[in-house]
Amino acid sequence: MKKLIVIGFLGTQLDSGLSPSRWEKWRPTVSLAQHDDLVVDRLELFHDMRSTALAKQVQSDYAQLSPTTEVKLVEMNMANPWDFGEVYTALYDWAAAYPFDPDKETYQAHITTGTHVAQICLFLLVEARFIPGVLLQSAPPRGRQGRGPGSHEVIDLDLSRYDAINQRLHGAQQDAVSFLKRGIATRNTRFNTLIEEVERVAVQSKAPMLLTGPTGAGKSMLARRVYELKKARHQIEGEFVEVNCATLHGDGAGSTLFGHKKGAFTGATTDRPGLLRTAHGGLLFLDEIGELGLDEQAMLLKAVEERRFLPMGADRDAQSNFQLIAGTNKDLRIEIQAGRFREDLFARINLWTYTLPGLAQRREDIEPNMDHQLALAAQELGKQVRFTTEAKTAYLRFATAVDASWRGNFRDLSASVTRLATLADHGRIGIALVQAEIQRLRWQWQTLPAEELGTSTTTAASTGPSLEGLLGDRAATLDTFDQLQLRSVFAVCRRHASISDAGRELFNVSRQQRSVINDADRLRKYLLKFGLEWDAVTG
Repeated sequence: MKKLIVIGFLGTQLDSGLSPSRWEKWRPTVSLAQHDDLVVDRLELFHDMRSTALAKQVQSDYAQLSPTTEVKLVEMNMANPWDFGEVYTALYDWAAAYPFDPDKETYQAHITTGTHVAQICLFLLVEARFIPGVLLQSAPPRGRQGRGPGSHEVIDLDLSRYDAINQRLHGAQQDAVSFLKRGIATRNTRFNTLIEEVERVAVQSKAPMLLTGPTGAGKSMLARRVYELKKARHQIEGEFVEVNCATLHGDGAGSTLFGHKKGAFTGATTDRPGLLRTAHGGLLFLDEIGELGLDEQAMLLKAVEERRFLPMGADRDAQSNFQLIAGTNKDLRIEIQAGRFREDLFARINLWTYTLPGLAQRREDIEPNMDHQLALAAQELGKQVRFTTEAKTAYLRFATAVDASWRGNFRDLSASVTRLATLADHGRIGIALVQAEIQRLRWQWQTLPAEELGTSTTTAASTGPSLEGLLGDRAATLDTFDQLQLRSVFAVCRRHASISDAGRELFNVSRQQRSVINDADRLRKYLLKFGLEWDAVTG
């Protein structure tokens, strides 16, 4: 049988008493030795130097009541026992050095004695498993006489044992997930799983997040939802501050983010606090962080790690405590290799990274998002709007087809539905409107010939090398099927900045059935079948 170890503070008032009459009153620490159903093998008793005499008296009383109990007096001196930081640090340091042995011993933290701050700190240490045990609460005997050992109760913080509490917690988590997905209608299993993990991280961590994915995939919306969720949970007090780094250039970039002092550069006629200070206590969303200059990246790294930075033209650091969410449509690993992004900053913001798929990779989500956007447009227009059955079928058939690229992702879909709702006579979207909208989208997504772009076929970045230019005489030895397939693959590759993004579009259906997803590796192996490399195809 495991030994029982009780950990607690000496009650300088409740445990006091030196005369024989002390046995007639309830003393919480001493009473633990008076219960037949509570056999304490060792008592770790915290006290300060001023209470040493009382601690030794309690130790002596234990020797009479329970000779087999070892009472270890632990002197713990604190300048202010009501200072949370000081008390928690003292207990944490003790727990970190204590030789816990859960295989042979069980531990109970007695939270009846000590200051309220001490009781709270013991609770937190047990809850965080720094003390691997449960809580022990004792109470005086009932009635006017007040004689006897009173009662005691164990409080186990393992919430998995409490079904009712678990159901409440599960319900709260699902509410949070629904909150994050508000306005992001989805049937996509992987995207739902992603949102569930974002919820768990959002309510438990203040570490940076990195949201990747194509423009229009919903990075900004998700970042704002994370902020609103943390705000509702009282985990954040400041503002939501959003900036697109692609709009920051030169001195304006440093000034916008970090602020400046008057006279720091030409045109700096007044002091400017900067967005990092505006975000103090809140959340800073830096969209397109890959567009940020290297100098600004270095300053941002210091701000994230040390919570301080040097405004332009200032002699002293400024401070700001904010949570960072960064967004990018680039593969930052490629940017690092090209010398355009700092590897140390990437390492700092890459703790929680989530890739939001584009609309073309979530085709099952087109219909619910179409309905959602239609409801928003109808509300904005102040009228009821609906598709005819024939029109909705035609629109969905086009929208979910493989050749519908949805380059602008959800922005394209929102604009398309808004146009249809606005032009709908008497709130009815018919087949003629849908056919006209389909033609508009096809024109919008059309890849322009090189001569219309003012560049030659061989130099246009949007076109790239031809099949014959890449394979030479080998191109003529391929079946027409392979030639057509390769040209289609080339077109997709040249629409994306990374092989991962291209792979996600090319394998958008089969990837959902795979337990291990590596779109980049699949695409790389496909190209190697023909002796081709990603850089050659996209160059």
